[in-house]
Amino acid sequence: MSLLGKAAVAMWWSVRSEQRSEFGDWHSHEHFPERMSIPGFRRGSRWTSTTDAEGFFVLYELEQHETLSSKGYLDRLDAPTPWSTKMMPHHLGMVRSQCRVAASFGGGIACSLATIRLSPEVGRAAELQAHLLDTLGALASQPGLTGAHLLLTDTPRTSSPTTEQQIRGKDGAADWIVLLSGYDPEIIEAAIASPLSPSSLGALGAQDNPMIGRYRLGFTMTPQDVGTS
Repeated sequence: MSLLGKAAVAMWWSVRSEQRSEFGDWHSHEHFPERMSIPGFRRGSRWTSTTDAEGFFVLYELEQHETLSSKGYLDRLDAPTPWSTKMMPHHLGMVRSQCRVAASFGGGIACSLATIRLSPEVGRAAELQAHLLDTLGALASQPGLTGAHLLLTDTPRTSSPTTEQQIRGKDGAADWIVLLSGYDPEIIEAAIASPLSPSSLGALGAQDNPMIGRYRLGFTMTPQDVGTS
């Protein structure tokens, strides 16, 4: 898939089994339509972990980075619905990164996704980014793959804990994020083994122990699905 827009919100969290049914109902039928009604939101997608029975990854694609500090978005974050207020405490271990899209290669919606959370070594950010851009650009068009993207966390300076964050508790944040999507999870796995393995990324200037997640598509929505352009 090619990301829609120049910014994104990338989030990882867990939901225990006893809340998952209601979570899916709320997230699909209230929360996604609410978010897609905010000006500047282009697409939302929810992904279910294939290795962690409780894990989710959610991505919101935004028109501009300024959407993150827009009144429309902040008003929603500070005025959660009663159902959202009920569900937010069940978002466990939330990692939420507000990002700029540094690169996006590919197109379409895929069924499988890998996320890699990493950070550059001091003084090697430019080197690492250049290598990643070359690598991701080459991967996106390979058989079995459909998209390769690099997100760089850039939290708005005016950002402060919102009502939703206060309900959840303190959120974590990633630094750099690589997304690799495709229709063949085995090909994605091969790319994670090389050239996007921890050792390969380390040789290019990444810090030790990047965090790798594997997911399948659960649900996606655009503003057109809720009648908002």
